[in-house]
Amino acid sequence: MAPKPYIFLIIALLFIFLPLTTSIHFKLPAIFNFGDSNSDTGELVAAGVYSLEPPYGRSYFTKPSGRYCDGRLIIDFLLEAMDLPFLNAYLDSIGRTSFRKGCNFAAAGSTIEPPTARAVSPFSFRVQVAQFIRFKLQVLRLMAKGKKLHKYLPDEDYFQNGLYMFDIGQNDLAGAFYSKTFDQILALIPLILTEFETGIKTLYDLGARNFWVHNTGPLGCLAQNVAKFGTDPSSLDELGCVSKHNQAAKVFNLQLHTLCKKLQGRYADSNFTYVDIYTIKWNLIANYSKFGFEQPIMVCCGYGGPPLNYDSRIGCGKTEVLNGTTMTAKACSDSSEYVNWDGIHYSEAANQYVSSQILTGKYSDPPFSDKMPFLLGLKF
Repeated sequence: MAPKPYIFLIIALLFIFLPLTTSIHFKLPAIFNFGDSNSDTGELVAAGVYSLEPPYGRSYFTKPSGRYCDGRLIIDFLLEAMDLPFLNAYLDSIGRTSFRKGCNFAAAGSTIEPPTARAVSPFSFRVQVAQFIRFKLQVLRLMAKGKKLHKYLPDEDYFQNGLYMFDIGQNDLAGAFYSKTFDQILALIPLILTEFETGIKTLYDLGARNFWVHNTGPLGCLAQNVAKFGTDPSSLDELGCVSKHNQAAKVFNLQLHTLCKKLQGRYADSNFTYVDIYTIKWNLIANYSKFGFEQPIMVCCGYGGPPLNYDSRIGCGKTEVLNGTTMTAKACSDSSEYVNWDGIHYSEAANQYVSSQILTGKYSDPPFSDKMPFLLGLKF
């Protein structure tokens, strides 16, 4: 399979971290990540809450890796660009797991708001922050005993000099559509962001100073939401996405952006970078063929055939009995032709594209593309 043209346009960043008032670069000792399935590298699976079977992981890891993808996630590509190893999940402690360069607390299905009784994940943002608190305390306790675990755990100064990444909020919005009106969802957004702000303050008080915040993507373009809420053609936009879902995402993102600016003003000794994932993903879906894709919304690994190839009763790789017949949700032959992997999550190829756009610096506030000498360092 020939590589996509955009791969050869990817640039690496100058590896010096400067205050955001000038630019942001990546020479970071460690990464601490909080989020949902968009950046979960094995947390929910390690917790025993859910299991992933083949064909998950087939495009890179050759087997399920705990990621809800056929391969790497956006965070994996960003870490490669930073010349850092992939993050291990906080709960994935079996074997020779290293947290030297950071830790990933993100868990699939997680929300910013406390989980409801029907939630997929118990690991809300508040719980993830609590896990980080325990992680830091345990690291400092163990490191105080000597250098025996030095190669597995971050140094104390890594907690202040490291980058704190956030990609969460998608499930708060998507889940709300099952029980709330559009106006009720809009009214809920300030409450969601108040909870997020509380978590950020806690991390700041613990020494965090470098914050990297992804906004949420176009929810209405996920096959899961199109299948459930897009049966009436009038509910869809010109791309075939559910309009209300995307409108809610835009309102959420606008308020999240405002919050980041407020936090930057409040914590003058910190760096806050807001990354517009929505625009990157929207551009990809709207211009998919330009970037080498053939299917912007239809699922690679699913069941049902066109136009969505998605059935909520059968998850990717699962086998179920429907109407007395045994059916399996199988993967397409070439996932690099699909933006969507399983109806909810993007394919590795799409994640690669999104990462390449993040690294241009054009979609960040503050932007950094005009500040850095472009150094070619093709890592993916």
